[in-house]
Amino acid sequence: MPNYRYQVRTESGELQVGVMAADSVATAAGVLRNQGHRVVSVAPVQAGINRSGLAQKLAELNAGRPNQKHVLDFTTQLAVMIRAGINLRAALDGIADQTSHVNFKKIIVGLKTDVESGKQFSEALARHPKLFGPLYINMVRASEMSGSFAKMLDRIAGYIGQEIETRKMVIGASIYPGIIGTMAIGVTIFLLTFVLPKFRAVFQGKESVLPWATKFLMGVSDFMVGYWYFVVGALVLLIGSIIAIGKTETGGWWFDKMRLTIPVVKSMFRALYIGRSLHTMGQLINAGVPMLDTLAITGDISGNRMYRVMWKSVYSSVKQGKKIAAPLSKTNLLPSAVSQMISAGEESGKLGEVLDEISSYYQKLLKDRIKAVTSMIEPIMIILMGTVVGFIAMAIILPIFKMSSLVK
Repeated sequence: MPNYRYQVRTESGELQVGVMAADSVATAAGVLRNQGHRVVSVAPVQAGINRSGLAQKLAELNAGRPNQKHVLDFTTQLAVMIRAGINLRAALDGIADQTSHVNFKKIIVGLKTDVESGKQFSEALARHPKLFGPLYINMVRASEMSGSFAKMLDRIAGYIGQEIETRKMVIGASIYPGIIGTMAIGVTIFLLTFVLPKFRAVFQGKESVLPWATKFLMGVSDFMVGYWYFVVGALVLLIGSIIAIGKTETGGWWFDKMRLTIPVVKSMFRALYIGRSLHTMGQLINAGVPMLDTLAITGDISGNRMYRVMWKSVYSSVKQGKKIAAPLSKTNLLPSAVSQMISAGEESGKLGEVLDEISSYYQKLLKDRIKAVTSMIEPIMIILMGTVVGFIAMAIILPIFKMSSLVK
């Protein structure tokens, strides 16, 4: 007998969902009406494909890890269903059935199982800290205490949506320069390994009249053609070393400092870190999360070790009974105007609103900075590419002209 998923309104107006076995849609609807419910929808449950253990593992590997887009969709759906009056267990069950991502579906089913066993939803989420994160978990925990679950889910969804948009903007700003840089390297390698060797027969025996640039490039070309495996190995080793160094604490500090030091991009990263920190802090304060927890989470989410240390100093200061603005006014990582506005927000008791306004300003500023950085990098990359290719071309053409004049 097939199963059907239904949505009904009870006599009190509460929306309920569930699954029942029946011969047909009409039979299922009739049974529900006989129980005194008003039927909203009845649809057959799609039978899942039976997979062997190996097939299931392959499906999970192909699906990959859930990302923030999956979390955003989940949070949005959950907010809508909770606001419609569906209880949490039924909402999780419904979302799990609609989720096509194998690994994320397992996580949602696990959340439902934890809720059914009597755990708080925030406790269930805490079992997946890498996916949901401390901000998500603490905001849900705060809503469980205040009773504003659906509204809090909307707030969380808005936060995640903005973070995804910010990440897209930063990545988008680096795509064009990356393409230009890759083309420059590719053209240079092509000229040195395929074009320049063709002229060796022309220049043979005339080394005395060749310009230094031609001799230098011929030497580089010979090395790249004869010892290309060393070149490839050195590049792989260099890239691997950079990645490995970046994962160390010392290397991470160096890269984080460079992001705030390089003239072209420092203003963009500064706006990114300030906007993200203040947006996170504002959301947590408005959600009713305790101040010390808010500061600890803000430091972890800031995205830069230097800002993390700054927020840790604020945490220590507040723990001693001092105000937030006191240590912030002593750092050069925040503009003095921002520190003054935070101080005014503390004094007026509207710190959450002030932080929301400042973070909105920095979100707009970040967009402007990204456009400015992109417009600056594009001509720089084109000039560099033109200089390298032009240098190689002139190193090839000049000796030909010089030999032609000697022959005449």
